[in-house]
Amino acid sequence: MSAAKLQTGEDGRLQAFADGEWKPVQVHRCFPWTEPEHFISLRDTDGKEVALVDDPASLDEASRAAVQKALAMAAFVFEITSIDDIRQDIELRVWSVKTDKGARRFQTELDAWPDSVPGGGWLLRDVTGDLYRFPPIEKMDRATRKKFWAFQD
Repeated sequence: MSAAKLQTGEDGRLQAFADGEWKPVQVHRCFPWTEPEHFISLRDTDGKEVALVDDPASLDEASRAAVQKALAMAAFVFEITSIDDIRQDIELRVWSVKTDKGARRFQTELDAWPDSVPGGGWLLRDVTGDLYRFPPIEKMDRATRKKFWAFQD
């Protein structure tokens, strides 16, 4: 698909122009895995394929940059659904959370704070480089809001 128009939205997610409007999409690499930069499925929030990018080189420069950024982040961004615990351990902060990919435990430096993203929510990078996206405060459950309040900007 060479006529695709893609951009990074205000919330940091990849968006595709489809059916006359910009829609958030997720990138999914397709087989063969020996060519990870080809055959990229763009799927809406329901998992329905909106488009298939055979080769990002066929996209315009802005669209290609947006899809490459999304690919770089896709495997390493965890969507936080709730926070179970946050504690300090020597010079690290230990987070126990539930994500869209299951329960996770990760560590951050004590001086690492979530960065707010346009459109709401926050991003936090752990000590191994993985990214965690926190939803806007109004979408957090009460217990998660209570644990997260000190980290808001």
